[in-house]
Amino acid sequence: MKRFCQVLCLLLVSGFFAESADKKILLIAGRPSHGPGDHEFRAGCLLLEKCLDQLPGITAEVHDMGWPKSDDVFKGVNAILIYADGGGRHPAIQPARTKLINDLIAKGVGVGCAHYGGEVPAGDTGKTMQDWIGGYYEHKFSVNPMWAPNFKTFPKHPITNGVKPFKVVDEWYFNMRFRQDGVGKITPILAAKPGKDVRDGPYVYPKGPYQHIIDAEGRPETTMWAYERPNGSRGFGFTGGHKHVNWGNDNYRKVVLNGLLWLAKADIPKNGVASKVTAEELKQNLDPKGRRK
Repeated sequence: MKRFCQVLCLLLVSGFFAESADKKILLIAGRPSHGPGDHEFRAGCLLLEKCLDQLPGITAEVHDMGWPKSDDVFKGVNAILIYADGGGRHPAIQPARTKLINDLIAKGVGVGCAHYGGEVPAGDTGKTMQDWIGGYYEHKFSVNPMWAPNFKTFPKHPITNGVKPFKVVDEWYFNMRFRQDGVGKITPILAAKPGKDVRDGPYVYPKGPYQHIIDAEGRPETTMWAYERPNGSRGFGFTGGHKHVNWGNDNYRKVVLNGLLWLAKADIPKNGVASKVTAEELKQNLDPKGRRK
């Protein structure tokens, strides 16, 4: 009996440590893009890494200049964030890379895409992105205006833990092409109603306006969402991330940090991830882009 209890305790302790093992979060930062202060993928990922590394049991790792040179970095990963230019230049849509992500998702790895990293060409790549994160930015269907959504209420979801109302100007995409086949579960995390002036354009590119956007006046638009796949793995899309300065907003930063923990199936504190980013830190690690004209 004593021996049985010893073995049982050992199994319970082993199970506990297996559950509480470190979570590895890989942050893929795209190549330099746009003018100074915009699309600062590397600097943004480094700020997120700094915040995540302060959490017990979390290891964050940034790989900049696009796709990692070796697939070895994906070993033992629990979650991946792609924060990079998208469209036809999206770093993950090459066949071998897509297969790698698909294989990781099948093993339960979470995948998130931020800002332009959530745009891919329509067709097969669009369907792939829907499989990964539930939806994507589709050219001339979705829109990308500069506006300041008033995020006032939030759903009950671990990603919204501790997030308080906030409002910042950014290139918040909306009218995303979400999957409609009922596979998986999509939960809007950040949503707000654009005013008529936003719907009427101009958008960043193309300028628009689009009639289907104008006709949807009064409808709340989702700018961040969570996606639960049938196998239990997770995804999210975050359409902000154009203006680097916004990482200095505590709630903007918190909802993304919470999202990264959720992707990795790590516990999210009741009040969300607490972190601090100073004005000086926002100036660090910016890409050498020259002066804004």
